[in-house]
Amino acid sequence: MDNKTKRITLIGMLSAIAYIFTLIGHFVPIAFNDFLKYDPKDAIIVIAGLALGPLASLIISVVVALLELITISSTGIIGCIMNIISSVSYACVASLIYKSFKSLKGAITGLTLSSMLTVALMLLWNYLVTPAYMEVPREVVEAMLLPVFLPFNVIKCGLNTGLTLLIYKPCVKAMRQVGLLQSVKQENQEKSKKSIGIIVASLALIATMVVLYILLDK
Repeated sequence: MDNKTKRITLIGMLSAIAYIFTLIGHFVPIAFNDFLKYDPKDAIIVIAGLALGPLASLIISVVVALLELITISSTGIIGCIMNIISSVSYACVASLIYKSFKSLKGAITGLTLSSMLTVALMLLWNYLVTPAYMEVPREVVEAMLLPVFLPFNVIKCGLNTGLTLLIYKPCVKAMRQVGLLQSVKQENQEKSKKSIGIIVASLALIATMVVLYILLDK
């Protein structure tokens, strides 16, 4: 296969995996405040962006949101739009920063800044859209912004960041082994030590977000 065909194949494959992650989140829901559901698809979408560039993240975000809309979603077009905004702000911003600074520091910086942007954007969009969606006065939603929507989106972005850092390297290695990504020279011992540190930090971040979810969802 030429590079263009490989790229299309990889985007299609990652779209399918992201949709499967969406199904997992739908049928085995992790809900916050009974109606805000977490699914891990954005981790796959941002991995696509880090490996293939921000355009891949954009394409997969739209494709998966549309598939969710026509199959399992109960939130209609509003939910679809919110899904796209959330995924694009998180995955595309992270991959744009990583594209300019291709290093571990660049990846962590991108994921951190994109998480902050996503949390801010989702607070804004929930303020603007949720009153009409829930058919409640805006004052009701305003009262939910800090105690409900803020912690949910912080936990969501934290889990996605931890999961991304944890599985990015194995995913990229698998894609290289099947010939869908260009191979690179074998990593040295110093990079291996960094990988162990990333695994530990990722697990710590995920554990922190899980504990925070348990404490806040009581």
